[in-house]
Amino acid sequence: MTKSQKGVMVPIHGDQGIQKLLLLILALCTFANANEVEVFSYVPEAKALVSDTEIVAGHMVRLKIRANGDKVVFPKIDEIDGVKVLEEREIVVNRPHYINGVLKKERTIRIYTFAPHHDVTIPSYNVEIDGRTYRTKPIKIKVMPVNAQNTEDSNKFFLHLETNKKSAIIGEPIVITVSLSLKIGTRLSENPIYTRPAFEGFFSEDLGEEKVYIKRDRQITEVKYLLTPHSAGSFSVGPARAKIGVSDRSKLDMFGRAVRTYWVPIASNSVKIDVTKKPQESDLVGRFTIESSLDTNNVKANEPVTLTVKIAGNGTLEGFEFPDFEMDGVTVYSDDAEVRTTLEGNQVKSDYVKSFTFISDHDFTIPARRISAYDTKSKTVKYLETPSYDVHVEGSRGIAAQKSQSRTAGAGKVHSDLKQPQKSMLDTEEGKNISEVQPPPWWMIASAFVLGLLAMYLFQYFLSTKRKRRRAAVKESEALQILYPHTNRSKAVEDMVRTLYAKENGDKTIVIDKAVLKMLVEKYENNLGKRSK
Repeated sequence: MTKSQKGVMVPIHGDQGIQKLLLLILALCTFANANEVEVFSYVPEAKALVSDTEIVAGHMVRLKIRANGDKVVFPKIDEIDGVKVLEEREIVVNRPHYINGVLKKERTIRIYTFAPHHDVTIPSYNVEIDGRTYRTKPIKIKVMPVNAQNTEDSNKFFLHLETNKKSAIIGEPIVITVSLSLKIGTRLSENPIYTRPAFEGFFSEDLGEEKVYIKRDRQITEVKYLLTPHSAGSFSVGPARAKIGVSDRSKLDMFGRAVRTYWVPIASNSVKIDVTKKPQESDLVGRFTIESSLDTNNVKANEPVTLTVKIAGNGTLEGFEFPDFEMDGVTVYSDDAEVRTTLEGNQVKSDYVKSFTFISDHDFTIPARRISAYDTKSKTVKYLETPSYDVHVEGSRGIAAQKSQSRTAGAGKVHSDLKQPQKSMLDTEEGKNISEVQPPPWWMIASAFVLGLLAMYLFQYFLSTKRKRRRAAVKESEALQILYPHTNRSKAVEDMVRTLYAKENGDKTIVIDKAVLKMLVEKYENNLGKRSK
């Protein structure tokens, strides 16, 4: 009953109609949210659900495996019909209830995310729930290519990965190109968030800067990578991934701007690369040339001599180390190699430069070196060689010692030829008079003994004093030899080495702080032998 405008109560026969209307609205709401509202069931079961059954290549699909039970063991899934699983996470829903007096409270959902580029069939999986095994049903996913005309709206952006070769040998360079394609006119609210591909089984590095260009009605952004396989096997490269920020035009502010951004995850395809062992062992793979040069062949004692080695050609030199030099009586150290890699078309070109420094106080020879390179075109191993270099050190103590030793050896030579007639001491005049020599008096013997002790004491005293003076006053040339290999250890060492060099080269205004020099030498002189070979 209700009142009319005149205040008269008029019966309305619409109570049942209102109830039916409410039930209809409730049913419509339930139907509208059928995909989101789900009745929670506690019956043990395993069920597979997907976010989409029809997608554009590269767009993400989320597979949910839902299990009701207290103890759930999900299958290990790394790939789905050959497509790599990119993410995996788990959700546990707790809703306490009792069944036959036993508390039950868990539903577990395992979510797998992947991005297929071809039609796939999600297989049936076994899920163990409370000791029993349950199976999910298989699901088919239809994947449309990115150039499909009927998916223009979903084809505003996509990622693509390609490689210049799908088979290689260990050490052979491979170029990977990842392209992000955006339809011209697409409005992005944020810059894309990019994740580089996975490169398991390869050494990798970025190859140059990204390249942006227009191709027909699309803007292409390219990023290139250089891969060098380090082991044999079949490897899957990729996918590259990105999140694209798109403005939600359904909600605008007073100025007509979108107030919300939603992120669309996409992924590129993956490429399989087969890597085999080198047919012949070699240091490098490719076609290279080698050059070497010495800055001088004639130096003063303990002055550095620098050898520079340059390698260039087609192939990669990343990770390569030129053989070290081990030389007795010569201190040898080297800088880190400088490697530059460029791309000309699909051809990888590399330049390698490394320097070695030698310090010695005597003449020495830098030995020749040889490395090998396997040429993939001729399928042969070629050798690259650097020559040996003779270095003369002025005032070489080694040569003087050798000459002195030679003279000493000649002067003290003893004939061992038993056929040569030898004179007996008894045949000489001195021998004849041996019996006539009288022994010296006792006091002369005692005096000689005392003088001998005194001479020995004085000799030890002067020797000790000389050693102390030698330690106290370090020769600047010796200090330079000790400190030079440690130039990069500290700024104090670097400054001292520069000062010593300047003074040795004739700068008479230089004054060396002897206390600092002595302190640095004492700190590093014990390490000199460790670096000398």
